[in-house]
Amino acid sequence: MGNALFYHLTRSPAEQLVPVLLGKALSAGWRVELRAGDAQRLERLDLHLWQAEGFLPHGMAGGPHDARQPVLLTLTGQQAANDPACLMALDGVAVTPDEMARLDRVCIIFDGGDDTATARARDQWRELTGAGIEAQYWSEESGRWERKR
Repeated sequence: MGNALFYHLTRSPAEQLVPVLLGKALSAGWRVELRAGDAQRLERLDLHLWQAEGFLPHGMAGGPHDARQPVLLTLTGQQAANDPACLMALDGVAVTPDEMARLDRVCIIFDGGDDTATARARDQWRELTGAGIEAQYWSEESGRWERKR
C-alpha cells in the first residue's frame, strides 16, 4: 500500500504541476493514471502535455495501445489498462482506500481557490488517513512547494 500526497494549488494551475509530477513518476519507473472528472479537462491536459517543455509520453484512455501507455488519461469510472503504480487525481475525483492497496502513490491535486475542491480534499484526507494510509500535505503558499506538517 502506497501513500497519498495532497497538493494544494494556490499560485499556479494544475497544468504547471502535473508535468513536473509526471516526470518524477516516470523517472521512478512508474506507469501513471491521470484521472479527471470531465472530458474537456482531459482534452486540455492532453494538449498541454504534448506542448509542454520536454516529452511526456501519454495517451487518452480508449485507444488501441492503452496497456502500453506510460501515462494514461482517464475519466472517473474508466479502467486504467496500463497497470499504473501511481494515480494522479484532479478536480476531486474519487480515490478509495481499496485502490490504494494496489498503488505505490496517489497524488491528489486540488485548487485552493475553490471552496468545494478544498472541502472535497479535506474529506479525502480524512477518508484515506482514517483507513490507515500515510498522507502528506504539500503547499505552494510560500511560492515554492513545501511539505507541511
